[in-house]
Amino acid sequence: MENVVLIIHLILALSLIAVVLLQRSEGGGLGMGGGGGGGAMTGRAAATALGKLTWLLAIAFICTSMTLTIFAAENASGSSVIDRLGVTPPAADVDTPDVPEGDLLLPPGPDDNAPLVPTLD
Repeated sequence: MENVVLIIHLILALSLIAVVLLQRSEGGGLGMGGGGGGGAMTGRAAATALGKLTWLLAIAFICTSMTLTIFAAENASGSSVIDRLGVTPPAADVDTPDVPEGDLLLPPGPDDNAPLVPTLD
């Protein structure tokens, strides 16, 4: 089912690109384009067949996008990519170096034998 929706999604994407490229320029974008006739000045231009088809394809494209997102979320279901590959993590038998107790990032405290302020002696 997911493959069918994906193929429909790709066909919709290509169709949407083709229909948008076939449309006549309205002349409002960045001050470019030909198209006289006052499309930008009259409030709303007449809805053409290509304009309606563009809206129809865009709505269908969004619906298939949401459907594919739902399929992907169901397939994920909390598992990681490594779990799906079947790779086992390395064993925990690796020798770890001995770490002294205490925090090594803190400066020596008053109970240590080292002075807090270095002397010039």
